[in-house]
Amino acid sequence: MPVRFGVLLSGGGTNFQAIADNVRKGVIPGEIALVLSDHKDAYGLVRAEKMGIPHIAMLRREYKDSESYYRAMIEKLDAAKVDYLLLAGFMRILPAFFTDHYKRRILNIHPSLIPKFSGKGFYGERVHEAVIAAGEKVSGATVHFVDAGCDTGEIILQREVPVLPDDTAETLAKRVLETEHEIYTEAILRVLKEDQR
Repeated sequence: MPVRFGVLLSGGGTNFQAIADNVRKGVIPGEIALVLSDHKDAYGLVRAEKMGIPHIAMLRREYKDSESYYRAMIEKLDAAKVDYLLLAGFMRILPAFFTDHYKRRILNIHPSLIPKFSGKGFYGERVHEAVIAAGEKVSGATVHFVDAGCDTGEIILQREVPVLPDDTAETLAKRVLETEHEIYTEAILRVLKEDQR
C-alpha cells in the first residue's frame, strides 16, 4: 500500500508544488491523497486541480466553533486514508486533539532557523524583515514535526541560507524558499526511512 499524504495550505502552495513534483517523479514514494485549504481562493487548490489531485476548501466560518471545524477536517483526512500530513503555508495553529491524532505524522516548514524568528507573529515576509532588521548574517529553513504549539515541534532538518549585505526581505525570501523546496523533500524521506525501521 503506497504512503498517502495529505496537504494543508492557505495560499499559493509553492512548497506543495515542489512536493507534488517529487511525488510524480518518484523521488518521494507514495501519493498525495488530499489537498485541503482554509481559503477557497487559495492558488494551491488550482495547482491541485491542474495535477488531478483531490482537493477541498474548508472554511472556518461554516462551522459553529473551532473544535467542530478541526474535527470535520480530521474526518476528511481520515476518509482519504492519509498517513502523513504536510503543512505547506497553512496559516492556522492546530489544536492539541488534532496534533495528537496524527502524532509525529504532521510536518511543517518554517522560513528561519528555529528557534530564531519563529513562533507567534513570525510568518511570511515578517520573518525575513525581522532577520534583516536584527543584522543577522545567516538565516535558513527548518522542517519540524507539528505539535500544539507554534513552531515548537521537534526539528527534523535545518539548512542555512546566507543573508547578503544588500538583501531585502523579498530577495532573502526568494533564496530561503528555494532551500525550503529542497529540504522539505529530504525531511519527508528521512521521516519515512525512520518509520520503516
